[in-house]
Amino acid sequence: MNHRNETSSSDFILLGLFSSSQASLVFFSSLFIIFILAITENTILIFLIHRDSRLRSPMYFLLSHLSFMDILHISNIVPKMITNFLSGSRTITFAGCGFQIFLSLTLLGGECLLLAAMSYDRYVAICHPLRYAILMSDSVSVLMAAGSWLLGTLNSIVHTAYALHFPLCHSKAIDHFFCEVPAMLKLSFVDTSRYERGVYVSGIIFLLIPFSMISASYVQILLTVLQSKSSEARKKSFSTCSFHMVVVVMYYGPFIFTYMRPKSYHTPGQDKFLAIFYTILTPTLNPVIYSFRNKDVQKALKAMKSMLINNLLLNNEWKRCL
Repeated sequence: MNHRNETSSSDFILLGLFSSSQASLVFFSSLFIIFILAITENTILIFLIHRDSRLRSPMYFLLSHLSFMDILHISNIVPKMITNFLSGSRTITFAGCGFQIFLSLTLLGGECLLLAAMSYDRYVAICHPLRYAILMSDSVSVLMAAGSWLLGTLNSIVHTAYALHFPLCHSKAIDHFFCEVPAMLKLSFVDTSRYERGVYVSGIIFLLIPFSMISASYVQILLTVLQSKSSEARKKSFSTCSFHMVVVVMYYGPFIFTYMRPKSYHTPGQDKFLAIFYTILTPTLNPVIYSFRNKDVQKALKAMKSMLINNLLLNNEWKRCL
């Protein structure tokens, strides 16, 4: 009854992560810091890639799209969580919920395909370096990025339309911190098994196949590196591949576990915990793992710092002259 009084007939209620106000305060303080950090990291990376000529390669072109997806994804979810916490309201409109589902599915699906494209880029660069310019030309990388966006969008349109089409319970209280399809399906009082089978098909296309491709790519990379005579090169490659696979497992693992289980096996606490990994943590970790540990990116960062310091000194000198 409280849920009905708090919202209009078309609005939803997001129950959030915690019921305790003290726990919520600590969590949302951390969440705000993580959000600012993720936006800053990914924005700096996009700026560096488009500004520095050393970073104008297919790998960094794909990384710039990954960073843009991460900015949109975390911005689609966290600001609403923070706004609801500060205002004391937990409501979200029907249109706002639909937009959250659409953008989230677009970015999640697109990022799955983009990560597979990035692993293919590394596979070609290490296992077939002489053919890299042909197999990963600028046109190929553009097609990969465009295909990721397009297929992610088309998949999202279908699932958003179906998820919002089902008749829902009167309370419309979503036991989650954002509008997500599995949480929405639990509100429906009709049989959704046919739609769930469609979700499994999408899961195979956007989750299992890309994850298998990424795993196969890194296995081939490691086998190639093992044949190298340089122990330093082997150590560096093992370190890089292990970090990449940790992030990939953190992203795909919870995503697969959430979307490829029957509705009856879902529990709100488990779904919310798993969603934190692919909606909040990976957008923050991706720039660090994929880019800021790279020497070219570090050189570009130093060049940017030098440019900013020089500009500040020039501005101070100009003000003194005035």
